[in-house]
Amino acid sequence: MSSWKNLLLRIGDKSPEYGVSSDYKDHIDTCFGALRRELDHSHTDVLEFLLTCAEHLPHKIPLYGTLIGLINLENEDFGKQLVEKTKTMFQDALDTKNCNGVRVLMRLLTVMMCSKVLQPSSLVAVFETFLSSAATTVDEEKGNPLWQPCADFYITCILSCLPWGGAELTEQVPEDIDRVMVGVEAYLSIRKHTSDTGLSFFENDDENGEGISDKDFLEDLWDRIQVLSMRGWKVESVPRPHLSFEAQLVAGKSHEFGPISCPSLPEPPSVPSGVSTGKQKHEAELKYPQRIHRLNIFPPSKHEDIQPIDRFVMEEYLLDVLLFFNGCRKECASFMVGLPVSFRYEYLMAETIFSQSPCVVLFCPRRHSPGLRSLHNGCRRRCHPHHLPRVAASGLPFFFEPQVLLMLPQPPFRPVYYTLVIIDLCKALPGAFPAVVAGAVRTLFERIADLDMECRTRLILWFSHHLSNFQFIWPWEEWAYVLDLPKWAPQRVFVQEVLEREVRLSYWDKVKQSIENAPRLEELLPPKSGPNFSFGSEDGKESNEHALSGKLNSMVKGKSPVREIISWIDESVLPNNGLEVTLRVIVQTLLNIGSKSFTHLITVLERYAQVFAKVCPDEDRQVMLIAEVSSFWKSNTQMTAIAIDRMMGYRLVSNLAIVRWVFSAENIEQFHTSDRPWEILRNAVSKTHNRISDLRKEILTIKKNISSAEEAAKEAKAELDAAESKLTLVDGEPVLGDNPVRLNRLKSHAEKTTEDVVTVKESLESKEALLVRAIEENEALFLLLYKSFSNVLTERLPEGTRTLHELKSVQVDVMAVDAEEPPTMELDDENQRSQNSQSNGEKKGGAYVVGEKEQWCITTLGYVKAFSRQYAAEIWPHVEKLDAEVLTEETPYLFRSAVYTGLRRPIHEA
Repeated sequence: MSSWKNLLLRIGDKSPEYGVSSDYKDHIDTCFGALRRELDHSHTDVLEFLLTCAEHLPHKIPLYGTLIGLINLENEDFGKQLVEKTKTMFQDALDTKNCNGVRVLMRLLTVMMCSKVLQPSSLVAVFETFLSSAATTVDEEKGNPLWQPCADFYITCILSCLPWGGAELTEQVPEDIDRVMVGVEAYLSIRKHTSDTGLSFFENDDENGEGISDKDFLEDLWDRIQVLSMRGWKVESVPRPHLSFEAQLVAGKSHEFGPISCPSLPEPPSVPSGVSTGKQKHEAELKYPQRIHRLNIFPPSKHEDIQPIDRFVMEEYLLDVLLFFNGCRKECASFMVGLPVSFRYEYLMAETIFSQSPCVVLFCPRRHSPGLRSLHNGCRRRCHPHHLPRVAASGLPFFFEPQVLLMLPQPPFRPVYYTLVIIDLCKALPGAFPAVVAGAVRTLFERIADLDMECRTRLILWFSHHLSNFQFIWPWEEWAYVLDLPKWAPQRVFVQEVLEREVRLSYWDKVKQSIENAPRLEELLPPKSGPNFSFGSEDGKESNEHALSGKLNSMVKGKSPVREIISWIDESVLPNNGLEVTLRVIVQTLLNIGSKSFTHLITVLERYAQVFAKVCPDEDRQVMLIAEVSSFWKSNTQMTAIAIDRMMGYRLVSNLAIVRWVFSAENIEQFHTSDRPWEILRNAVSKTHNRISDLRKEILTIKKNISSAEEAAKEAKAELDAAESKLTLVDGEPVLGDNPVRLNRLKSHAEKTTEDVVTVKESLESKEALLVRAIEENEALFLLLYKSFSNVLTERLPEGTRTLHELKSVQVDVMAVDAEEPPTMELDDENQRSQNSQSNGEKKGGAYVVGEKEQWCITTLGYVKAFSRQYAAEIWPHVEKLDAEVLTEETPYLFRSAVYTGLRRPIHEA
């Protein structure tokens, strides 16, 4: 890479390119000198690379803005072209609803205004365009208030760039910026307060009113900006390198930005209803998501040195680095620990990462083999900052990806990315960050009973993977007390599931050794034994089933054709032994042959798929097949999940059969004590969803191919027509038509391009038919899923219970009859939470007081909400049918409330 590019990339960093100097002014002088020499023969390259760097390294935008200002002093054309290019990119980002693109470019515009490249009036004009669009959007008569997330986004963009340029705007155009602030205040007075209902990290937040009566994200940001304004726009976390060159920059020519336009929004539903408005509101929230939902893990004392506006700026920095270095975990960690601030921010960094991590992806990459190898290799796009221009030109989703560990409804990236970043941060800051992470884990563990079920699952997956990278070292003796809690207590289940996941990432003896300081916890380790094969020779039994299993084993080892095995089953096994025995023998024997490794299992399933399909052709028999797989791998949850997942992938079992098996009596009793049934259910729903997603992507690709094919056919036809109409001389006489050889070639090419169009259109019809079928399967899946949830919860939920607090209090009230303790209130100084609170299901002394039945209901309701939230986009098209067939007034209120909360529908509709 050219030296000037290295200087641009590494400006502001401690790097060899800048020697020992860490002064911003020295860096800018050095870089400007290199760019000035390069401009004469690489004008366009410098412009494009400078913009690319500003887009991908937004925490350095003040430095890039100053560089642009210095170049503009000597080359006004360069400054004008850069402003025009920025405007084009800005309008494209607006039109494509590229939220991160709009936000970052707004910051760049603000900094260019500070460096005298952009006229302040032009920036104010952008503000006023956003204000006008936002006010119109939330107007009941002229706009569509369902798209308030879009309006809020525009106002957030205005406020979020003020820490970078509020002082200059107040100095240069005080009346204009006052008018903008009045407009923002007016907008806030007419918009509706937004709540995090359905997106809260803790289950009791919604019921206690936390996040509903408090300020929402935009209101909170407005308060921070007002405080900043009163403090004279002094922001410690925002570098202002342009001030060092102010005497020079003031002579620069400021350029006009020109008008921009906000894209039009959909019209409100012609027939407003709870469902139609809910669908459109959900679409708006997907396209204009709130960037962060804050998770306050640590007490305020840990952030007392950070001003409110500095916290916001630091969150912007951290989220930007996570976004733009997705896949470059070492570069990401390096930039996160080297942000341009003078105060310590380890606690804030931990909270930001924990508040952001996607939905749990159990197989990484999607639908590939699970395990540590794919977690490490399949989920990381290796990219270096040197490759930024190439990545930008390739169109890969590296930059403006609209999506951190516990963020709901989905984090932006795969969970493994956050795991790797946290690992690298622990290595980069060995004296500080590991203790911060451990403190976060302890705090979340204390509140695990209140933590959202989906967040709890993600926390388990992350924590087990994190420990596997640090020799599984953890002070387990601190948590040994969980063995004194009931088997359904969330803290006990959490420890149990973490240990089970650790075994998957290592081996049983290694994990046992890691808990030697708390040997009692061995009781929570999964069984060490292997498969549960019913017809092994070691048991000394000889029966007809043993003989049949031996015969099948011999046929497989003898490589008998599948057709021969099926004939043997039809003629000798099934008629004489019945379905149940036949199924058990076939399934157990084939699974035992494939039990040596994951590869063996896949080979058996692929080679003998027809045998499984012959024995289990319908849904009822598929349920029996899944039950037999679970029985064979009863000591190994991972292999059970893998086998069932692969069987679904090969269409040997349907998603409906998996749902029916999950809600069988044996599994229902595990809902609150094990993740085993939930993991298998998540895989089934996820695979169904992925099929639809893949088909939609394929259809979009095919439609683009149709356009290309039609254009090629049109060009070929035009070329042929031109050749046919051309006059040529043959033996001195004019003849209509080109050279016969060329004419035949053009005819052949035209026919081929026409055939290509037909072929691509046929492919589109085929994919569209598959998509219709997949959507129908999806509808049937969710109907069965919610009917199953409704049935089991109706049987177990206490009548008349309308809140989780009431549900938790059922057992507490029974125990309180014998209690004679006076009602005291003790406060934890760190967290300011009542230690007498029952929110975590504990009372003084550590006893878990929520009963088993109540905990079962709480856990199941948590998963209802999690599934509803995670797959809301696929559920909304079927809401009318769900309302009519499942979510009726006869179903328990708490069940309907969980579904509505997950879909973010108004609770009063439940």
